[in-house]
Amino acid sequence: QVQLVESGGGLVQAGGSLRLSCTASMRTSSTYTMGWFRQAPGKEREFVSATNWSGGRTIYADSVKGRFTISRDNSKNTVYLQMNSLAPEDTAVYYCAADRQFSVSSTEESYDYWGQGTQVTVSS
Repeated sequence: QVQLVESGGGLVQAGGSLRLSCTASMRTSSTYTMGWFRQAPGKEREFVSATNWSGGRTIYADSVKGRFTISRDNSKNTVYLQMNSLAPEDTAVYYCAADRQFSVSSTEESYDYWGQGTQVTVSS
């Protein structure tokens, strides 16, 4: 069982930046695909970004492409989401997820483990 703990959320003004972190409890998670999802109030959870085990392959939702960057440090069992040029529509609870498969997926059903989420609020 892998436990994921997110951190780094908070309140930021539009145009600002935040960096989210997600630390996994098991070293073997360094072989997992890691993803970020988010859920805004009243909306379904949606895919944000994902990276393969090495960080060499990354995918992004169109809504965040060019603004968000996913990366990972396997020596720290941690994946990051650097969020720049934040807008009010980025306000959501952000979830980290781990997929035991090597393929990089944007679908929730592919992911086996989930964190509890961290709140990101962007004020206008």
